[in-house]
Amino acid sequence: MAEKVQIELHTTIDDNGQMEYNTIRTTGVYYAKPAYDVLTFKEKGEDGTVHNLLTIRPEKVSMKRTGLVEMTQQFRLQNITENVFTHPYGNIHMETSTHDISYQVDKNLTGKLQVNYAVKLNGQEERNQKMEISFTKLENE
Repeated sequence: MAEKVQIELHTTIDDNGQMEYNTIRTTGVYYAKPAYDVLTFKEKGEDGTVHNLLTIRPEKVSMKRTGLVEMTQQFRLQNITENVFTHPYGNIHMETSTHDISYQVDKNLTGKLQVNYAVKLNGQEERNQKMEISFTKLENE
């Protein structure tokens, strides 16, 4: 069953002590499947729109982004995954090492996903990152 949700996405990047914080607030759709949950939402920016599809399992999260940028990033607990991040300025090779995944959702459809990981871009030095997504069911308007 699809439910409209209010989503807040916080990302933190630690680039050798240089901190970068981003927050996005948007609406999306939550789907509860028997073996996993799905969140979909759009990010609208000055240059275009990015469609996000998150598939959430206890030990693995997949984030597929299409539109202005293209990538499928896999967060697998205690594993390293690789993908190519495509954006208007070219392609970047990404290596993701996932340290921790935490996910809870209650019967009222209030949920929180937190992923702590490190990313290497084109073989450069690793940067620690954190992604936190919280969502709440939108009441019928």
